[in-house]
Amino acid sequence: MATSTTAATAPPDPRQNQILAALPKAEYERLLPDLHLIPMPVKWTLSESGDHVNFLHFPISGVVSLIYALEDGSSSEIALVGNEGLVGISIYMGGESMPSSTEVQSAGFAYRLSRKIMKREFDLGGQLQHLALLYTQALICQTSQTAVCNQHHAVGQRFCRWLLTCHDRISTNT
Repeated sequence: MATSTTAATAPPDPRQNQILAALPKAEYERLLPDLHLIPMPVKWTLSESGDHVNFLHFPISGVVSLIYALEDGSSSEIALVGNEGLVGISIYMGGESMPSSTEVQSAGFAYRLSRKIMKREFDLGGQLQHLALLYTQALICQTSQTAVCNQHHAVGQRFCRWLLTCHDRISTNT
């Protein structure tokens, strides 16, 4: 008896990432051959502060922290990214690197897109460009809220905000 392994071995759908899911069909299909699924193990660093960023990552599961390190070795988490967003905004914002490092806090998977392909898409001025810029605005807002929270709220309040932010980004059926 022949069994079908298609469902068991099919890779996760890139449209589990909300930005990729919001793309028009033609734009999504143009990107699809260039999207590569990668695992994101806990504590994996996608990029260090100052690194030349070569890839955008569209998480479909898991959580990535953006971490800002100070010269004295201390650091602060400034934002979280899950399947609502992307990691690597410097690629389309005109910079070569980011001032923060990116580290996986909750294991998952992401679809990787090269700098070259993202720049091509940005030059086309389509929906991916629009969504990436809207997401960048949301990321700036999140970073600002985190800074204010860290300055003005008690440790318990900051912990609750962090838990809720993580919960919003971790897909679960339970």
